[in-house]
Amino acid sequence: MIKKAFLLLFILVTTVLKANYILLPMDDESQHNHLKAYGITYWVIQKHQKAKWLLNYRGGSFLLPFTSEIEKECKIRGVSYELLSDGETESILKEISSPSVNMEAIVLEKAPKIAVYSPDGKQPWDDAVTMVLAFAEIPYDVIYDTQVLNDELIVYDWLHLHHEDFTGQYGKFYKNYRAASWYIAEKKRQEDLAKSLGYDKVSQSKLAVAKKIRDYVIGGGFMFAMCSATDSFDIALSAEGVDICQAMFDGDPTSPNYQSQINYKSTFAFKNFTLERTLRYEFSDIDMTTKRNKVVPKDLDYFTLKDYSAKWDPIPTMLCQNHTSLVKGFFGQTTAFDHTKVKSNVLILGQNKLNNEARYIHGIKGKGFFTFYGGHDPEDYKHRVGDPKTELELHPNSPGYRLILNNLLFPAAKKKPQKT
Repeated sequence: MIKKAFLLLFILVTTVLKANYILLPMDDESQHNHLKAYGITYWVIQKHQKAKWLLNYRGGSFLLPFTSEIEKECKIRGVSYELLSDGETESILKEISSPSVNMEAIVLEKAPKIAVYSPDGKQPWDDAVTMVLAFAEIPYDVIYDTQVLNDELIVYDWLHLHHEDFTGQYGKFYKNYRAASWYIAEKKRQEDLAKSLGYDKVSQSKLAVAKKIRDYVIGGGFMFAMCSATDSFDIALSAEGVDICQAMFDGDPTSPNYQSQINYKSTFAFKNFTLERTLRYEFSDIDMTTKRNKVVPKDLDYFTLKDYSAKWDPIPTMLCQNHTSLVKGFFGQTTAFDHTKVKSNVLILGQNKLNNEARYIHGIKGKGFFTFYGGHDPEDYKHRVGDPKTELELHPNSPGYRLILNNLLFPAAKKKPQKT
């Protein structure tokens, strides 16, 4: 009788303590590999299991259903995790739901299908996004001009723009690299591609691509861009019908008084900018690279993530999830954005207060969303042509790379009615 009672007690205790959930903590102290934790979460929802993103709870932790398969995958990928009982999970969710705390639990239910807009021959380390996707073990497809113009974007939920120049000026590399074999080959490759697509100039084919991407976002797509793909995209849209390319780029002179013909209403994020008329490695005065050199020393080059209401503003809150509010700065052709050139309906998610520059911005276009992130590589302060690749194994907890992956999981969130 006593043995039976002990057996029943044992069964009761083990049932109560049984793990039914896995928590991937995302705070600074508990998580050994923040970046791969996103990959685990993506892998779970890709298998048609729901997860929860616990906004502002321990750095934006992830709550997953418990299975031995998921636990095993966490161990294989080196992701820190905690096993939770029903009672422990209920207690956490109750804490998060309290109106007195700035937290929210967001259901992640659909793994977004990912496309990276990138030319053939580019290595994964040429671009921070492809590099972190590979490291986090998140699958993606590479597409380029032909696929975009053939309307293949429609099958994708999330699009990243590689460090592209949509203006047809070949990245403004002419002054320093016009004699380099790689520049000559790239220029010819772009010209041949444009002609094969039925365009006389690269600027014309790139504008057509930019307009297709614009329509993709307006129709409900999610677009993420870094470095020169941000401002050059907007500049291309604003210069439709205007030749802003000098003769060394397209064989003929620019349109007379082309600056006065720029249409700022066509852009996603920027306004009232002035185009760079020289051969300087710059597209316009949107970028802060040269303006910041004497103002922002390397040891003070950080930008601050803004704090939003998780319950009332879940989208910007998702995009800013991190284990620190201070993120190291880093350069690119387009390093940061002049805040006076950012449209008033665009959110500045990250800002360098020392120079009052926008580093990380987000907006709505039609039914879709876009995020622009200044700089080339969050863990390579001044990336230059020919520099070795960043080894993300050395930076598994990178706050700067976390921002990229926040954008990737954002489309997976269960849609809620907009609060008014």
